[in-house]
Amino acid sequence: MMKKLIFSVLFLFMVIAAQAQTNKAVLLQDLEKNQPANQNVTTTATLKSSSRLFGDKDDLTTVIFIIPSGSIVTVLGSDSTYYHVAFEENEGYIFKSHAVIDKIPLTIQPQQSRQEVQPVQEQQVNRFSYLENKYGSNMAARLIAGKIWKGMNAEMVKDSWGTAEKISREMTGNIIKEEWIFKNTWLYFENNTLVEWGPTGK
Repeated sequence: MMKKLIFSVLFLFMVIAAQAQTNKAVLLQDLEKNQPANQNVTTTATLKSSSRLFGDKDDLTTVIFIIPSGSIVTVLGSDSTYYHVAFEENEGYIFKSHAVIDKIPLTIQPQQSRQEVQPVQEQQVNRFSYLENKYGSNMAARLIAGKIWKGMNAEMVKDSWGTAEKISREMTGNIIKEEWIFKNTWLYFENNTLVEWGPTGK
């Protein structure tokens, strides 16, 4: 009789333990299901001003580099004074006062290279340098201002005005004649040299 009782108690205990395990598994599955869908969305912040990225927040001499104003950083954590951030494969700390958490968390995409997002002013500087190397300072200044003059060659016109909408070409003996049509102007070339121009008839 005693053996039966012990066996029954043991059996009951095993059933309860098995039931508890099942409940835990169900609970874990429910928790996983109820995880927010955007769990893999990264919190980002935009810098209001340029900020030093410190390697160690307790040692302000550990500056890795300066992050430019307007940059977007990935926020990994924060305390009362600092954000723990990642920027261009570097990790460190910035002052909270220098950044604003983005309202809608962004799904992080690979950083665009700086050349893809060049400010217009930088593009102009690069274009001037290119023209200066090709023609010299005076000529580069005239071309960047969109000037044309008699005697310039076709490549110079392209560097000043860009590509024509339409080009007509004809050969007479040793002379190659070309007419370039732009939006409001036609240009006439003989043997690759600009001879004259005028307004297009509408």
